[in-house]
Amino acid sequence: MERALQLAALGLGSVQPNPMVGAVIVYQGRIIGEGWHQKYGGAHAEVFAINSVQNKELLKEATLYVTLEPCSHFGKTPPCADLVVRMQIPRAVIGNIDHSEQVNGAGIRKLQECGTETVTGVLAAQCSWLNRRFFTFHAQNRPYIILKWAETADGYMDVERNAGQPVENYWITCEALRLLNHKWRSEEDAILVGYNTFLNDKPQLTNRLYAGKSPKRYVMTQSFNKEDSALKAAGFEALPESLNEALALLFEAKVQSLIVEGGKTTLERFIRAGLWDEMRVLQGNSCWGKGVAAPVKPACCPDTVHIENNQVSIFYNPEKQ
Repeated sequence: MERALQLAALGLGSVQPNPMVGAVIVYQGRIIGEGWHQKYGGAHAEVFAINSVQNKELLKEATLYVTLEPCSHFGKTPPCADLVVRMQIPRAVIGNIDHSEQVNGAGIRKLQECGTETVTGVLAAQCSWLNRRFFTFHAQNRPYIILKWAETADGYMDVERNAGQPVENYWITCEALRLLNHKWRSEEDAILVGYNTFLNDKPQLTNRLYAGKSPKRYVMTQSFNKEDSALKAAGFEALPESLNEALALLFEAKVQSLIVEGGKTTLERFIRAGLWDEMRVLQGNSCWGKGVAAPVKPACCPDTVHIENNQVSIFYNPEKQ
């Protein structure tokens, strides 16, 4: 199952709105096949794993390890549970039950009804954490929300701006952290800023420094208009300033994960409402002495790493754990 988790993680950023899934096939204590869900609309992990087994006769005495229960419905691909039964795999070890409406245990029931021995809950916590975006989306009817900002060593995230001030770049962190930020963008469905940030910074919000797809780009605006021509011309879509309305529209659009990049007013609205799952704070080593103070971070202990005299701290909402 640990190997299946490693494989599943390779699908991050490519399989949404599907979950990440990894599969490993073991015969007499030896791995004979493995696979993962690589791309939305493509074959699932079980299909890749089964196809990778050279001698299909061995499947009749093998065990399938899979991080999430095999699907039981026809979608863009046929049901994986049917394939497991057809290949006469006698035993399946499963990490998580898929609680989405289309599956919700039906894959496991199908295997059991056809005589396949099933074991569930193996490394369940790790499997659930891997698919926290997927499970949050289906359980809470909203995207998994990641708040992200950069701040100086003395706690400032922006310079004070005057009306009509020309756009300038105020880099806080090192090049390595900017690359990391673009990697993060490639892993999530969408990214959001407030209208003032859109006007003041003219942000691109793409992952141009890192391979992979760029996220869908959204701007929260008081004068919400889905057909806002200025936003559409810049490649953005509008969202209302009401958080509940905005998240409902994102859910409707099947956006499973969202990065909120600010500015401060937008970030603090999410914080006050308790609508966040992760908080990623990039801290540079310069001190400005003045400016726009960054939001207050939670009291819980973050996961922290230092990169080129800069610091990355990731907080997880204690109320969501």
